This record gives sequence, C-alpha cells and structure tokens, in this order.
Amino acid sequence: MASALPFVKRVWSSFLATSGLEPILIPRLKLLDAVPGYVKMELTIEKSHTVSSTSRSNIISCVLTAKRMQNRLQILHGGTVASLVDLAGSLAVSSRGMYSTGVSTDLNVTYISSGGKVGDKIFIESRCHKLGRSLAFTSVEFFKSHKYELFARGTHTKYIGAAMKDENNRLEEYKA
Repeated sequence: MASALPFVKRVWSSFLATSGLEPILIPRLKLLDAVPGYVKMELTIEKSHTVSSTSRSNIISCVLTAKRMQNRLQILHGGTVASLVDLAGSLAVSSRGMYSTGVSTDLNVTYISSGGKVGDKIFIESRCHKLGRSLAFTSVEFFKSHKYELFARGTHTKYIGAAMKDENNRLEEYKA
C-alpha cells in the first residue's frame, strides 16, 4: 500500500496556514505514518492543552490569545481531546486523497482515563472507515506513550459532498 504521508502532511500544512484553532492549540503535532485510511500522530502535552479558568469568557479569551492555560489537575483537557478527534478524523479523510476534508456532522468522544500531564507524549491513531459520496466515517484512538494504553476514543462523521469537487483531491491515488 502506498504511503499517504506526503499528501497528509500537505493537508496538515494547509490547516496550520488557514485554520483558526489548530495553529494555536496543536501546532507541534507530529505526523508519523499515513497510508490510505490510516494516520498515526504523536503529541507532547503542553500547558496550552489544559484550561485554567471556570469563567467562560476567560476560557475563550485564553484560547484566542494562546496564553498559558492550566486546569486544577494539570492534565490533558477533554476539550483538547475533542479538538484532536476533529482534526485526526479530518486527517484520516485526507489519507484517502481528500485535500478538502468537508465539515463535521457528528463528533463523539469517550474518555476512559486521564491522558497525561504536561510533558507526557501521547499517540493518536485515526482511521477512515468509509468514504462515501456525501459522508465520511472516522474513528480516533488515543494512547499514553509509556504503556500504549488506550485513554480515549472518538468518532467523527463528516459531510464531504461539496469537498469531493476540490481540484486538489487525489482520490484515485489513495484508494483504501
């Protein structure tokens, strides 16, 4: 099976250049491997992956200005995991040759245990199970690096009908 890593890295670069959230929250995500339908990533937990304030307006302003954010437990925040389900699901779709990865229609996260604290590494594996004419179905699993222990998993459904028309797509090159 051909590597999809160069194409997925190109899509990830586009996210970093044009998105509002990813460059602030997870700019140092490392893409380790990609084949059609599968992407493996690594992330070192940083202080910005946690939230410190109970005030909603303070949380929003902290996210928008990328200031230091810690929660009381100083562990990986569930909102960061949910954002990673969104991104990792999109990158799984891109591994099938979709440059434009569509829009979310459903996102679900199950938290099994704490993901770790600042400085810990996590691994993220995402899969695109079905790429239809209008919907893509993905799943994402999160592992603690020291034991490769599952700590969260998610699913992400994307509407891709309009995205299928993007001239940058390479669907024939990256069939699963």
